[in-house]
Amino acid sequence: MGAGPASEPGPAGGRQGRHCAAGRRGRGMGRVQLFEISLSHGRVVYSPGEPLAGTVRVRLGAPLPFRAIRVTCTGSCGVSNKANDAAWVVEESYFNSSLSLADKGSLPAGEHSFPFQFLLPATAPTSFEGPFGKIVHQVRAAIHTPRFSKDHKCSLVFYILSPLNLNSIPDIEQPNVASATKKFSYKLVKTGSVVLTASTDLRGYVVGQALRLHADIENQSGKDTSPVVASLLQKVSYKAKRWIHDVRTIAEVEGAGVKAWRRAQWHEQILVPALPQSALPGCSLIHIDYYLQVSLKVPEATVTLPVFIGNIAVNHAPLSPGSGPGLPPGVPALVVPSAPPQEEAEAAVGGPHFLDPVSLSTKSHSQQQPPMGTLGSVPGAPEPDPQDGSPAPHPLHPLLCISTGATVPYFAEGSGGPVPTTSTLILPPEYSSWGYPYEAPPSYEQSCGGVDPSLTPES
Repeated sequence: MGAGPASEPGPAGGRQGRHCAAGRRGRGMGRVQLFEISLSHGRVVYSPGEPLAGTVRVRLGAPLPFRAIRVTCTGSCGVSNKANDAAWVVEESYFNSSLSLADKGSLPAGEHSFPFQFLLPATAPTSFEGPFGKIVHQVRAAIHTPRFSKDHKCSLVFYILSPLNLNSIPDIEQPNVASATKKFSYKLVKTGSVVLTASTDLRGYVVGQALRLHADIENQSGKDTSPVVASLLQKVSYKAKRWIHDVRTIAEVEGAGVKAWRRAQWHEQILVPALPQSALPGCSLIHIDYYLQVSLKVPEATVTLPVFIGNIAVNHAPLSPGSGPGLPPGVPALVVPSAPPQEEAEAAVGGPHFLDPVSLSTKSHSQQQPPMGTLGSVPGAPEPDPQDGSPAPHPLHPLLCISTGATVPYFAEGSGGPVPTTSTLILPPEYSSWGYPYEAPPSYEQSCGGVDPSLTPES
């Protein structure tokens, strides 16, 4: 699969390169002026099962004796107990293929090209990088020189995207509903309860798609509740010596509170930002989960809905939640409800009663930001979003790159902002400023049976 060198005259001088990723490194005159790996057609992202082809280029200022020239294609995962620490405590390998490009001999001065090709395994997992571990795929080349001479090495990272088809997940088109009842005391002698029910239109979404949330809050007490908050959470689990759970808030929206003896409904939506897919199939050391958490601080009540992030959208129309208070048919893509009506005097009613449900207003939304130059419209503002839940148009994707992990990097040029590649996926930001991970949110089953507030991640 490797071919012999194709020699051509080259310049007599240049910069020396020994251990380089791609291109020249070092200073002054040297025997090895250029040693780099390039992939065919400048590709960066590949799918499992695809051929990966490229060329190793060498430019010499003087003849170079060698024992062998080899190229290796590897895929592996490493996990650490400490954030941003490359000293892995657990590792696993997915593939490791090697080719000999040239046997023992001597390369004359000039430029030489060595083509190569590998077949990527169909089970290779998607590339990922997080604070406690990463999945890396790369091509490495080495010129092994005679004894007492230093070998020359270079490497090039490429990315694998194994698309997650949401339609392959069981019951993905079913309604996503959870409810919790919280009993509490107030004014020393009085008791009451709050019933919090939350639902989403689907269980799975793709980047740029609107996650439509409906919450129903029944305040069976004489005390007003605190504002209701909905958070899209990402939980990345790393299997080191023990499981490490890194939980962070991706997007958050806050609604108004519910008055005493009132029932209120809240409709909102969150645009799914650029996120790595759920699960990472093929990797046993890193697992990604997403949750939509709806909560009240006073009284403490929380429901958690698991959601999936994939690459191929759900192609079924959302089903009705049935008897639950999920999103009813005909609700527009973005609801801007009015403020709740003025509370009537409790003394005039002779006991608690509930009027028709009122609509809660939205107080804040983490995706409502000022427009930024060429970034286009504001994330979270009404977009021409299809009513059938299909993904938003491609231009939305770069707007929402606010989260962790992925497969394709941003390239920064000069002092300007990041410039995206043709792909919509990005690498994660710096993690050094992130705090230690919090505990993971409860499972779907735990949520349905009543959630322990101590499991809720802090802000």
